[in-house]
Amino acid sequence: MSAIISSKLLRAAQSTTLIPTQHKRRQFLCGIGLIGLLCSTGLISRAQAAQWNRAAFTAKNMREVLHILGGNTLKKTSALILEAPDISENGALVPLSISSSLPNVNLIAILIEKNPNALAAQFMLSPGTEANITTRVKMSQSALVHAVIRAYQTWYATSKEIKVMLGGCGN
Repeated sequence: MSAIISSKLLRAAQSTTLIPTQHKRRQFLCGIGLIGLLCSTGLISRAQAAQWNRAAFTAKNMREVLHILGGNTLKKTSALILEAPDISENGALVPLSISSSLPNVNLIAILIEKNPNALAAQFMLSPGTEANITTRVKMSQSALVHAVIRAYQTWYATSKEIKVMLGGCGN
Protein backbone atom coordinates (compact mmCIF):
# COMPACT_ATOMS: atom_id res chain seq x y z
CA MET A 1 0.00 0.00 0.00
CA SER A 2 2.79 2.41 0.87
CA ALA A 3 4.44 1.71 -2.51
CA ILE A 4 1.24 2.73 -4.31
CA ILE A 5 0.92 5.93 -2.31
CA SER A 6 4.60 6.85 -2.74
CA SER A 7 4.40 6.22 -6.51
CA LYS A 8 1.38 8.54 -6.70
CA LEU A 9 3.29 11.19 -4.77
CA LEU A 10 6.26 10.77 -7.10
CA ARG A 11 4.05 11.15 -10.17
CA ALA A 12 2.47 14.27 -8.68
CA ALA A 13 5.91 15.74 -7.94
CA GLN A 14 7.11 15.02 -11.47
CA SER A 15 4.05 16.55 -13.10
CA THR A 16 5.01 19.21 -15.62
CA THR A 17 1.69 21.05 -15.66
CA LEU A 18 1.82 24.55 -14.32
CA ILE A 19 0.04 24.85 -11.00
CA PRO A 20 -0.24 28.14 -9.12
CA THR A 21 2.24 28.43 -6.23
CA GLN A 22 -0.53 28.17 -3.64
CA HIS A 23 -1.55 24.74 -4.97
CA LYS A 24 2.05 23.49 -5.16
CA ARG A 25 2.58 24.46 -1.54
CA ARG A 26 -0.66 22.75 -0.55
CA GLN A 27 0.37 19.55 -2.41
CA PHE A 28 3.78 19.60 -0.73
CA LEU A 29 2.28 20.02 2.74
CA CYS A 30 -0.23 17.23 2.07
CA GLY A 31 2.60 14.95 0.96
CA ILE A 32 4.64 15.68 4.09
CA GLY A 33 1.53 15.11 6.23
CA LEU A 34 0.87 11.81 4.47
CA ILE A 35 4.43 10.61 5.09
CA GLY A 36 4.08 11.57 8.77
CA LEU A 37 0.77 9.71 8.97
CA LEU A 38 2.25 6.60 7.36
CA CYS A 39 5.17 6.68 9.83
CA SER A 40 2.95 7.18 12.87
CA THR A 41 0.58 4.34 11.91
CA GLY A 42 3.45 1.95 11.22
CA LEU A 43 2.71 1.45 7.53
CA ILE A 44 6.25 2.59 6.81
CA SER A 45 9.02 2.65 9.35
CA ARG A 46 11.13 5.63 10.26
CA ALA A 47 14.08 3.85 8.67
CA GLN A 48 12.20 3.69 5.36
CA ALA A 49 11.27 7.35 5.60
CA ALA A 50 14.79 8.55 6.37
CA GLN A 51 17.58 6.00 6.16
CA TRP A 52 20.93 6.91 7.64
CA ASN A 53 23.69 5.05 9.35
CA ARG A 54 23.64 6.37 12.93
CA ALA A 55 26.53 4.16 14.07
CA ALA A 56 28.84 5.40 11.30
CA PHE A 57 28.00 9.05 11.91
CA THR A 58 28.62 8.79 15.66
CA ALA A 59 31.92 6.89 15.34
CA LYS A 60 34.87 8.80 16.75
CA ASN A 61 37.75 7.65 14.53
CA MET A 62 38.43 6.65 10.95
CA ARG A 63 39.09 2.96 11.64
CA GLU A 64 35.75 2.60 13.45
CA VAL A 65 33.85 4.35 10.62
CA LEU A 66 35.42 2.14 7.96
CA HIS A 67 34.61 -0.98 9.97
CA ILE A 68 30.94 0.07 10.26
CA LEU A 69 30.72 0.93 6.55
CA GLY A 70 32.22 -2.45 5.64
CA GLY A 71 35.62 -1.33 4.41
CA ASN A 72 38.74 -2.94 5.77
CA THR A 73 41.60 -1.99 3.45
CA LEU A 74 41.91 1.18 1.43
CA LYS A 75 43.75 1.41 -1.88
CA LYS A 76 45.29 4.58 -3.24
CA THR A 77 44.33 5.54 -6.78
CA SER A 78 44.91 8.51 -9.06
CA ALA A 79 41.33 8.05 -10.35
CA LEU A 80 40.01 9.62 -7.12
CA ILE A 81 40.38 13.39 -6.83
CA LEU A 82 39.78 15.49 -3.71
CA GLU A 83 39.74 19.23 -4.34
CA ALA A 84 39.85 21.48 -1.28
CA PRO A 85 41.57 24.68 -0.20
CA ASP A 86 44.94 24.38 1.53
CA ILE A 87 43.80 26.95 4.09
CA SER A 88 40.21 27.66 5.15
CA GLU A 89 39.41 30.93 6.89
CA ASN A 90 36.34 29.48 8.58
CA GLY A 91 36.01 25.85 9.70
CA ALA A 92 32.22 26.10 9.57
CA LEU A 93 32.26 26.23 5.75
CA VAL A 94 35.05 24.24 4.13
CA PRO A 95 34.28 23.54 0.45
CA LEU A 96 35.18 20.10 -0.91
CA SER A 97 34.81 18.47 -4.32
CA ILE A 98 35.27 14.76 -4.85
CA SER A 99 35.28 13.06 -8.22
CA SER A 100 36.32 9.71 -9.59
CA SER A 101 36.70 8.25 -13.05
CA LEU A 102 36.32 4.71 -11.69
CA PRO A 103 33.17 2.93 -12.91
CA ASN A 104 30.47 1.60 -10.57
CA VAL A 105 31.15 3.90 -7.63
CA ASN A 106 28.24 3.38 -5.24
CA LEU A 107 29.44 5.20 -2.10
CA ILE A 108 31.41 8.36 -1.40
CA ALA A 109 32.34 9.24 2.19
CA ILE A 110 34.17 12.20 3.69
CA LEU A 111 36.12 11.54 6.89
CA ILE A 112 37.85 14.22 8.97
CA GLU A 113 40.39 12.95 11.47
CA LYS A 114 40.20 15.55 14.25
CA ASN A 115 36.46 16.23 14.16
CA PRO A 116 34.32 15.10 17.12
CA ASN A 117 32.68 12.59 14.74
CA ALA A 118 34.97 11.34 11.98
CA LEU A 119 32.32 10.79 9.27
CA ALA A 120 31.32 14.19 7.93
CA ALA A 121 29.25 13.07 4.93
CA GLN A 122 28.16 9.93 3.11
CA PHE A 123 26.64 9.79 -0.38
CA MET A 124 25.00 6.65 -1.77
CA LEU A 125 25.05 6.65 -5.57
CA SER A 126 22.68 4.82 -7.88
CA PRO A 127 24.13 2.59 -10.60
CA GLY A 128 25.25 4.62 -13.60
CA THR A 129 25.59 7.85 -11.59
CA GLU A 130 28.72 9.90 -12.20
CA ALA A 131 30.89 9.98 -9.08
CA ASN A 132 31.16 13.73 -8.66
CA ILE A 133 30.01 15.65 -5.59
CA THR A 134 30.58 19.13 -4.21
CA THR A 135 29.69 20.02 -0.64
CA ARG A 136 30.77 21.98 2.42
CA VAL A 137 31.81 20.43 5.72
CA LYS A 138 32.53 21.64 9.24
CA MET A 139 36.01 21.20 10.64
CA SER A 140 36.84 21.79 14.28
CA GLN A 141 40.56 22.33 13.59
CA SER A 142 43.29 21.75 11.03
CA ALA A 143 43.22 18.09 10.04
CA LEU A 144 43.66 15.46 7.38
CA VAL A 145 40.51 15.07 5.26
CA HIS A 146 39.93 11.71 3.57
CA ALA A 147 37.75 11.05 0.54
CA VAL A 148 36.75 7.38 0.46
CA ILE A 149 34.84 5.62 -2.30
CA ARG A 150 33.57 2.11 -2.87
CA ALA A 151 33.62 0.71 -6.42
CA TYR A 152 33.22 -2.98 -7.29
CA GLN A 153 33.24 -3.73 -3.53
CA THR A 154 36.80 -2.33 -3.37
CA TRP A 155 37.58 0.70 -1.22
CA TYR A 156 39.75 3.57 -2.48
CA ALA A 157 40.93 6.68 -0.65
CA THR A 158 42.82 9.89 -1.05
CA SER A 159 43.50 12.60 1.51
CA LYS A 160 44.53 16.21 1.92
CA GLU A 161 45.69 18.29 4.88
CA ILE A 162 43.52 21.39 5.37
CA LYS A 163 44.52 24.16 7.73
CA VAL A 164 41.61 25.86 9.50
CA MET A 165 41.98 29.38 10.88
CA LEU A 166 38.70 29.47 12.88
CA GLY A 167 37.08 26.23 14.09
CA GLY A 168 33.53 25.40 13.09
CA CYS A 169 32.47 22.58 15.42
CA GLY A 170 31.71 24.58 18.52
CA ASN A 171 35.33 25.40 19.37
